[in-house]
Amino acid sequence: MLQAIRPSNPANGRAFIVFCILMAAIISAAPAETQNATDEIRSVLRAQQDAWNRADIDGFMNGYARSASTVFISEDTIRRGWETVRERYKEKYSDRAKMGALTFSDLDITLLSPDAAVVLGRWSLKRANDQPHGRFTLIFKRLPEGWRIVHDHTSAAPPK
Repeated sequence: MLQAIRPSNPANGRAFIVFCILMAAIISAAPAETQNATDEIRSVLRAQQDAWNRADIDGFMNGYARSASTVFISEDTIRRGWETVRERYKEKYSDRAKMGALTFSDLDITLLSPDAAVVLGRWSLKRANDQPHGRFTLIFKRLPEGWRIVHDHTSAAPPK
């Protein structure tokens, strides 16, 4: 005949039940946190795209960490520091015609930890005489001011 297994100390049984309930709560909360982080990162990128399309480079730069350790890599050059990256954008895209209309697409966001994520995606510009486009890899970090880009590696496809 089968007998129920009873803990020798009833307090241990209650502790086990509480432990199981807490673990279930933690496990079920993880997808919600992941979705929130993904949504917040998408929001940063949407705000960058919108700022760019208003010809607002400073607004676009709000997506980057304001830090001397922020890294931007493109055109076989590594640039370090938020201000350096900002100046590069202002030089290269000095007027509305050079900026064109920016679109980000094919975003693939992977959380590496609760405070770090990597984003793969495409960028494209529509301008009067051309449509440059390419790929990017971004590393985001959750900072007190929210999710910000700390590392940007952007490449352009060869002109057609």
